[in-house]
Amino acid sequence: MTEFEGVHPSLVRSLSAKGYAALTPVQLAVLAPDAVAADLLVSAQTGSGKTVAFGLTMAAQILGDDARLGPADIPRALIIAPTRELAMQVKREFEWLYASTGAVIAACVGGMDVRAERRALERGAHIVVGTPGRICDHMRRGALDLSALAVAVLDEADEMLDLGFREDLEFILKAAPPERRTLMFSATVSRDIAALAKGYQRDAKRVSTVAEREQHHDIEYRALLVDPGDRENAIVNVLRYYEAQRALVFCSTRAMVTHLAGRFLNRGFQVVALSGELSQAERSHALQAMRDGRARVCVATDVAARGIDLPGLELVVHADLPMNREGLLHRSGRTGRAGAKGVAALIVPFSARRKAERLLASANVAPVWASAPSAEEVSARDVERLLSEPLLTTPATGDEAPLVARLMQTYDAEALAVAVVRQYMAQRSAPEDLAAVSPDGAKPRARVEFEESQWFSLTIGQERRADPRWLLPMLCRAGDLSRRDIGAIRVQETRTLVQIHADAGPRFIAALGAGMQLEDGIAVSKLDQAPVGTESHSAPRVSEGRGPVPAAPRSYGAKKTFSEPAQERKPYEKPARAKPFGEKPYGGKSAPETMRPAAREAVEVPRPVEKPSAPAVPATDAPAKKMHRKGAAAYDPLNAPSRPVKLRARDAGEGDASVKERGAGWAKPKPKAKAAGKPGAKFGKPGKPKN
Repeated sequence: MTEFEGVHPSLVRSLSAKGYAALTPVQLAVLAPDAVAADLLVSAQTGSGKTVAFGLTMAAQILGDDARLGPADIPRALIIAPTRELAMQVKREFEWLYASTGAVIAACVGGMDVRAERRALERGAHIVVGTPGRICDHMRRGALDLSALAVAVLDEADEMLDLGFREDLEFILKAAPPERRTLMFSATVSRDIAALAKGYQRDAKRVSTVAEREQHHDIEYRALLVDPGDRENAIVNVLRYYEAQRALVFCSTRAMVTHLAGRFLNRGFQVVALSGELSQAERSHALQAMRDGRARVCVATDVAARGIDLPGLELVVHADLPMNREGLLHRSGRTGRAGAKGVAALIVPFSARRKAERLLASANVAPVWASAPSAEEVSARDVERLLSEPLLTTPATGDEAPLVARLMQTYDAEALAVAVVRQYMAQRSAPEDLAAVSPDGAKPRARVEFEESQWFSLTIGQERRADPRWLLPMLCRAGDLSRRDIGAIRVQETRTLVQIHADAGPRFIAALGAGMQLEDGIAVSKLDQAPVGTESHSAPRVSEGRGPVPAAPRSYGAKKTFSEPAQERKPYEKPARAKPFGEKPYGGKSAPETMRPAAREAVEVPRPVEKPSAPAVPATDAPAKKMHRKGAAAYDPLNAPSRPVKLRARDAGEGDASVKERGAGWAKPKPKAKAAGKPGAKFGKPGKPKN
């Protein structure tokens, strides 16, 4: 068969049975005459058939001219993959590709029973597929022997280096025979990949079937601008708009995966989660549920971005923007595989549009910029799908005809149509209302206060560190509200006032139930009328449960003054601030002159009468006593007595003989001679001998 030229005869039957009509470009490239026996460094876009490619090219080293393999002994081929899911997927691909050759394939991946893997290696295997850490573990324990290895394959080599497996890879390759054939497959060839290839490959042939920066032509990229608060609602509408049989939602953290999976489950989606915190059995069950149709949405971290092949995956949603261009291409590459079409939707808050534009430009991707599907667009799409539903156009079978005739006699056409519509809509989640966002990312209108609203009081305030940043999502979760239903949030000392739109008020009360409580025991009560002071954009700053506050900051020497009760202040009016006496004046005026009358009265206290200062002591007399001796009163700059001033000799004549003139420098007075017989007079400083 000319379409399978170069393929080992034992594998041609497997390709035909699988439905292959022709080989992909990367598969043809590795089967070229000059590449059959050489070391290869292959870069190709994800979804291009790389797994089958290295399975075909390594057949010459495993099978040779034989149609079947002999009894299994020590491995002839080793395939290393970065993740458990990719390793298990490679094993499944090799099972059907080498089914007619009698190959025994063993898996060595983390998270599985290590004793079962050791027993499988002891029984013998032709091909071993595993992850770097588990392979090294079996090698150190003596369970895996690489002395007869003929081919070593590094699948997604760039990802393994990014995950920190370089030391494990070097340990494995050093233990393998030097005459082996080494194949490296990677989506991109970075500097680290090139260095690894240079150290462990011999005259490697470079194979590249597509330009590194070329996007997948089978994938439609859509960048959907949303309000930052509507990101999760936008994902719900995207899933409802496309109604994909299989969809994959990527998040950046495990916590976000858990949160979104729970949110989608509550909305009626058939959803599974996939992240690194799950066991290998749980991850395998999640992928199997996606493959057999028991689940239609998978929420995952980047652990599913590489090598995971979900047949028929129609939609990829980037709930969080990828970190780099490789992440974008690998995530999106889960769809649009093997010639099928797919959609990759990026949820872009308009505050992150610049970042998304740089990311898409670096990946050479030209998306369609639009807004997220609105509730009206989702409902219109549901009508289109209902009218084209195959069940409505398929004629009744013989077994169904009697029941159909009885229904036609019992009910009229309108009643039957109503039942069909209700049954169809009951199986689908209601779409979310989104805030309108223009394509340029700007909000179409400024937010205004509600004209008709209801006010509620929460039993939490400043004393319990209430903050609108976490009260808002709590109200949305517990009260079945969106952020557009909530207006002002006024945090006071012992309570918090919340404004809710009049249309959403009954729904809020019904969601809370008879207990009228939020999380953590926060009670909610409805107010009969709007609180006083909420007519403006911010509530009056009044301290509840406390007495009046000081009218102004006190100055030096002044006592606390409560000359006036606390007054309400307008939101734009700043409190008067008085500087202490003695500082620079405000605009040429003293501090009290710039205050309001109430504040000036509070700080203008009578100053004490100045005491007559003591006469100056001549320089020749005894020096003045220290002002800050022990037990002395605190220094008062306003009432401090005048201090004697020492003058230099040239200014004071000969009044101070111990101070020399400026030109002669300064000198300390000579110390007095120690009296004879006193301690210390005979000896010098401790530790130094006296000469």
